[in-house]
Order: sequence, then structure tokens, then C-alpha cells
Amino acid sequence: MTQTRSSSKAMILGCLGQRLSADEKAFYRDEQPWGFILFGRNIGEAEQVKDLVAEMRDTVGGSAQVPVLIDQEGGRVQRIREPIAPRYPSGADLGALYDADAEKGLRAAWLMSRLHAFDLYRLGINVDCLPVLDVPIAGASNVIGNRAYSNDPHVVARMGRAAADGLKAGGVLPVMKHMPGHGRGMADSHHDLPVVTVPRAELEAHDFVPFKALANELMGMSCHVVYTDIDPDHPASTSRIVTEEIIRKAIGFEGLLMSDDISMNALQGSIGERAVRIAAALDVVLHCHGHMDEMQAVAAAVSELSGEARARADAVEAAFAAPDNADEQTLRDEFQSLMAVA
Repeated sequence: MTQTRSSSKAMILGCLGQRLSADEKAFYRDEQPWGFILFGRNIGEAEQVKDLVAEMRDTVGGSAQVPVLIDQEGGRVQRIREPIAPRYPSGADLGALYDADAEKGLRAAWLMSRLHAFDLYRLGINVDCLPVLDVPIAGASNVIGNRAYSNDPHVVARMGRAAADGLKAGGVLPVMKHMPGHGRGMADSHHDLPVVTVPRAELEAHDFVPFKALANELMGMSCHVVYTDIDPDHPASTSRIVTEEIIRKAIGFEGLLMSDDISMNALQGSIGERAVRIAAALDVVLHCHGHMDEMQAVAAAVSELSGEARARADAVEAAFAAPDNADEQTLRDEFQSLMAVA
């Protein structure tokens, strides 16, 4: 039976470099984040990444069940690149194959995720922030753009399911993003706060569809987007109304809900103030930049995981499993063949 940790704080943290500093190690040991996240700045060569992941886990008890996340989508969002991992196509490239042949498109989505899992699992990374379930509309910010599979929510749902299943087959858990939908945001939430003014009924018929289809997944990432017909005063990541009425009830998602990066400029106030507001609405605060003063502010603002949030976190840790026995080269050849005719 999988052993979960006795206590951990409701936060996922990054680090500054390719190895942990003494200060980072001491901080993580003292504060016990639930998980960690890697970015391009943390990636050197394969053995270095394995060592960094092991160092991170060692600071919080050493269990292989400690979540270590990365954004490895393909296209322009791919933190690990050559020579450790090949360059992968975008979600839109996979969607174009689906448009030509739905069966091949779904197979390619599964295969690419299974290949991501080969790349990540051998480095010790066990969570990929994929699939992107946002459904773009004409004129929306390019922050999603070709990261999305399609402008059709039902196609996004089918492709997202295939992608999530491919990751899990390889021993890596997915995080669906960005709940309850970033596709029609007219601003990039890295820089500004997107405000969506369409009626809730339109969102339910379009934007929420893929998330509802994958509501049984164990992890989801919220977004820094205001939906004026639901909660005009708060972005989704700090809105208990969005969390409880939309994500939990209308969509039916009961898994662990984390924020998008707390450092993004869509949010107002100090990092500590942001963390307090996010912690009141979601299960886990995500801080990516690795700056010590900001991590300290997050740690001071959040509590240990408890109650329903702790149960959801425990369910994630208990779900980590060994990969299937698929042959990597056979799957790589199949994927290359499919994409060659896309």
C-alpha cells in the first residue's frame, strides 16, 4: 500500500537553478511543500535533471510519490528539449491530423503523451501539466493559440482524453488546464487580467465542455481569468464562487485544484496577499519562479493540507503507478509515421 506523507503545505514550488542551494534545501525541509515544478532554467543534461529531482524529493522525505511537475506540452511550451527529448508538435498540429482522420488524430495524441512519459519518467518527473483543454475563439489572445487541439470543444475533449490516457500509461499523471477555460481570454494572463463577459450559459455550452468530459481526472489547474457573469470581482483562481459553483458543481471536478503561477501579472497585490486569496479558493498554490523571498511569503500564507484538500492530495500520491511495458522505439516510429502524413 502506498504511503502518503504525514504533513505537507498546500504549495508547489520551483527553484532557481540546476542544483539546489543550501538555502533552498533548508527552506524546503522546514516548510515541506507538497510538490515541486521544473522550468527550462532547471534543465541541463539528463543526469543533472535526475539529480535535481532526487534532491527535491530528499528535502521532503525522499518518497517517489512526491509530485514533481513540468509543462511538457510540445510546440512552444516544452521545457525539456533536445538532446534529452525530441521536439514535439503542437496541440494544433495534432488537431489538424484529427481533422483529416479522427482515428489517427486520437492515436497521435495518445502516442505523443506516451512518449512524453518515456522522456519524463526516466528523469523522475511524475506529473505533466497537460492536456490543454482550453477552446480558443476568433480574436482571443495567442497565449493559448496553437497550444489548443481545436476550436471545437468536443474535439478538444476527445483529444484531451487521449493525451491524459497516454501519460497515465507511462506512469505520469496529467494536470488538465486551465479551468474553467482560458480560450476566449482577450489578454495574456502572464501580463494582464483577461475579462470574459459572455453569459454563463454560453460558457457551459462551449468552454466548460472539455473539462466536464475529463472531470474524473485527479488534478486540474485554475486560471487567472474573470468571468463577469459568474463572479465579476475575482479571477477564477481566487474565486470561491467559480471553484464551488462552476468547477466543483457544474463541471463536476472533485480532484486536486491548483492555481496557475501566482507570480503572473494578472493578479494584484503582493505575493503573500495573492497566496492568501488563492488558498481560500483552491487546494494548492503554485509558485514557479524560485525566488526565495516570494517562496517565503507563500509559505507564510498557506497552511498544511487538511480535510478535503488533503484527501485529494493523498489520492494523487496513491495513483502514481509503474508504466506499461510498451516498446519505446516502436511507439516513436509509429508517431513519426503518423505525423509525416499530417
